[in-house]
Amino acid sequence: MEEQTRWKHGFYRDVEPIRLKDPLAYILGALDEGEPFVFTYGDAVKLAGHSCPAVAGAYKLTAKALEFLYGEELPVRGEIRVLIKGDPTQLSYGPQSQVISLITGASGVTGFKGLGGRYSRYNKLLFDSEDFHYSTFIFQREDTEETVKVVYDPGVIEQPKELTELAPKVIGLLATEEEKERFITLWQERVRKILLEDESYPGLFKLEELEGFVFPSE
Repeated sequence: MEEQTRWKHGFYRDVEPIRLKDPLAYILGALDEGEPFVFTYGDAVKLAGHSCPAVAGAYKLTAKALEFLYGEELPVRGEIRVLIKGDPTQLSYGPQSQVISLITGASGVTGFKGLGGRYSRYNKLLFDSEDFHYSTFIFQREDTEETVKVVYDPGVIEQPKELTELAPKVIGLLATEEEKERFITLWQERVRKILLEDESYPGLFKLEELEGFVFPSE
């Protein structure tokens, strides 16, 4: 049996996977025609090396954007553009962009340039460093140019005072084992709410259709 990562928290497995078809995977034989790539929250955690509100938010907002743009259709990986409203060093935009890129296939200047003028991922994930907006992400379908803006506000879920007090002790390696476990419990509970209880927190994710949006060329 193939070895699997042993997650400390079972709720990771409760998060709905994100499924996309990928024409490049079909033409080069990684998948049978029509079979989807299946991304889990665990994949995002593996990429980032940790589970936090930023990583959870990136995973969830991508899922919501794809559902908005494709409905019941399988999204097409590699045919999605993403514009992040800020510099990659601002907020958690850098790590979040990596999660979004993993799922959508959209990439920056390091992206695959394609085969025969098709299947490119190059310059499909861009940062708008000149026009910062708080935690704002724009997704666009290449085929229809339908566009959705997603604003993610984790502050809607209040951070417990106890978590704030424990954080510096844990980060500074001064916490007892009991304090470390308490910190982890509180930290991951906030992540769980983002991933599984978002409907209970109005304003956590705000989606808006953008009509006539022109994606920047670079």
